[in-house]
Amino acid sequence: MSEELATGPKESPPAPRAGPREVWKKGGRLLSVLLAVNVLLLACTLISGSAFNKVAVYDTDVFALLTTMMLLAVLWILFYLLRTVRCPGAVPYRDAHAGPIWLRGGLVLFGICTLVMDVFKTGYYSSFFECQSAIKILHPLTQAVFVIVQTYFLWVSAKDCIHTHLDLTRCGLMFTLTTNLAIWMAAVVDESVHQAHSHSSSHGNTSYTRLTQDWERAGSAAGGDCSCNTAVCQVFQQGYFYLYPFNIEYSLFASTMLYVMWKNVGRLLASSTHGHSHTPSPISLFRETFFVGPILGLILFVVGLAVFIIYEVQVSGETGRTQQALVIYYIFNIVCLGLMTLVSLSGSVIYRFDRRAMDHHKNPTRTLDVALLMGAALGQYAISYYSIVAVVVGTPRDLLAGLNLAHALLMIAQHIFQNVFIIESLHRGPPGDETHGTPPREPCQGLTFANLDALHTLPACPPPAELVGPSPAGPQEAVSITSAPKDHWRSRCLKDISLFLLLCNIILWIMPAFGARPHFSNTVEVDFYGYSLWAAIVNICLPFGIFYRMHAVSSLLEVYVLS
Repeated sequence: MSEELATGPKESPPAPRAGPREVWKKGGRLLSVLLAVNVLLLACTLISGSAFNKVAVYDTDVFALLTTMMLLAVLWILFYLLRTVRCPGAVPYRDAHAGPIWLRGGLVLFGICTLVMDVFKTGYYSSFFECQSAIKILHPLTQAVFVIVQTYFLWVSAKDCIHTHLDLTRCGLMFTLTTNLAIWMAAVVDESVHQAHSHSSSHGNTSYTRLTQDWERAGSAAGGDCSCNTAVCQVFQQGYFYLYPFNIEYSLFASTMLYVMWKNVGRLLASSTHGHSHTPSPISLFRETFFVGPILGLILFVVGLAVFIIYEVQVSGETGRTQQALVIYYIFNIVCLGLMTLVSLSGSVIYRFDRRAMDHHKNPTRTLDVALLMGAALGQYAISYYSIVAVVVGTPRDLLAGLNLAHALLMIAQHIFQNVFIIESLHRGPPGDETHGTPPREPCQGLTFANLDALHTLPACPPPAELVGPSPAGPQEAVSITSAPKDHWRSRCLKDISLFLLLCNIILWIMPAFGARPHFSNTVEVDFYGYSLWAAIVNICLPFGIFYRMHAVSSLLEVYVLS
């Protein structure tokens, strides 16, 4: 007896020991942020300057800078991986919330598409190697190596809370993050220039010539005719432009994961992890739904693809066909955005009956998700408000102007209600975590009794709702008490809402990411603001709107798991 008292209950294994507590964490973070800001400003200056033919900065200068940054980032990643392998105590904690499987899976998917884009880009520049600088071929090859190394690094280290060489690690993570943002800016500018070049070629618009002429400027500056005349060259050229959206999303996905790693440097975690887990059910994605949300979402997804194909085919044709394509495009978007607004609002109403407690624990991943949702939505807000002013103040009062106005208003409403629904969902506790004000569940629920007579001696146990036993052969057979959860319908509704919004956000990402630009085909804003100003507004704000859709997909998948 004395030995039992001395031993006591089994203790959980002690948490891994971390290094000495950091004296001034904000000082290390400040140093890394200053490094990132200066490098990013340098990259932004070169990238933006290379887009205009009046600035003596060529795309070869941008490629040289990006290649150097990627090589340095690869060297640092290899150093980090080698250091953590040789020093197992360098990572005493791992953040369970960081790097969920769907985020890493999306990173791998976009990384594979980026590698295909690098193959097309290498083939394109190799088609006229004689008149091109060698850096144009070296850049996609370096980017392929960078993508492979970084994807492996984020797959194995996204959850790390490292506790050695803190300032060096922060600077390395911030430099790698800045490299991804510079690649993102270069891809956005290149795609915007390509879109402007296509628009000016098809519509004969010369007000944007100073930007579009630079698209082929560097080739002539290198000496020689670098026109892409062969069929293979044109296939490579169109191929890598169509794969740009995946490269853009890869850079942004990697940046978000690197930021969470940067926040977790030197972080101390408790032995028990609070909050919810990022482990989806491996059985079936649609098992616990009413199937209404997935089916309706798939219908809108297929219809949206058809509308996008019709728009792309007809918008470059005659004026009458362009107007018809715009009407179809706006009607589909109005229906889709209206349904998404109502569904998001209904999800918020369902949460009014949800008894789960709010999760207020520190979670850098969730904080970043909320900030990105709110920040990225500003780009679409800006475009919508500019469109509203142009339609209301402008002279046209036709059907197209009315559809444009309804589309802009619904776009604002949809972003607001969807953000409210997603943010509230991310702050809900895990299933079964109810507030203290709710009555406790029956103490007998979920228990198994070997003696049925003993059940009636417990005063706290009400008459059993359902007794399940293997056979009535003997009274001593084990029986269990089960009951259906009362909140099961809410969980199913929330899962349906999440899957419906997820599919709708995917199709609304595909349309602008792969070239749908009703902002230029519809001449209301172009005539009101002028092509140069309107193109600058769209090219700056639209990338944030495109990123919002894909980030909303990632957040909605997490909402589905938490429901």
